[in-house]
Amino acid sequence: MIQAVLFDLDGTFADTAPDLGAALNHVRALHDLPPLPPETIRPQASHGSRGLLKLGMDVEPESPGYDAMKDAFLQHYEAHICDRTRLFPGMAVLVAELERHELPWGIVTNKPHRYTVPLMEKLGYAIRAACLVSGDTCARAKPHPLPLQHAAQLMGIAAEDCLYLGDDLRDMEAAQAAEMTGIIAAYGYIDPQADLGSWPAAGRVDSPFELLRYLGN
Repeated sequence: MIQAVLFDLDGTFADTAPDLGAALNHVRALHDLPPLPPETIRPQASHGSRGLLKLGMDVEPESPGYDAMKDAFLQHYEAHICDRTRLFPGMAVLVAELERHELPWGIVTNKPHRYTVPLMEKLGYAIRAACLVSGDTCARAKPHPLPLQHAAQLMGIAAEDCLYLGDDLRDMEAAQAAEMTGIIAAYGYIDPQADLGSWPAAGRVDSPFELLRYLGN
């Protein structure tokens, strides 16, 4: 029986794409480029500044001007981190149900601590989470299992008794390596071409509240 639930943040717990997209379009505007539409940005929103700058500016970390673009992106994002970000529909009800059953829950994300904690605070869930593990909390980030294993240790629960919900292949790879039950958040930021059937997951949900059927409580 599952004794704790862990969530990825971007594209799983919260719909952060509007604010991430605004930061990307801010950088594009600085270079006299038109804004990209939300439907173009959304599938890449889990991939951080590097993935979004590749999408919007066609640059890599070694590209000329990349550092300045990244700084502009992050400064804008930090200043507007929760302007339009909201929990996914059904997530608040799911969390309330977990808490009603006294099942601890937490966040494991590749988002840096600098942004994870302020965002969770603005959403009103930072102090309710049993743990907040960011991309720079451990020596390795997902798809390495260490962040998930660290979260389980913080909660005092064996990794194999935890469930991890995420919207990226690296989330399922991390869960598999940590011997956790991995469930795909199919409502998240998933490329339409992704073959979810090939991901090492125990199942998928099309809305957060559907996760209850995997908990056995």
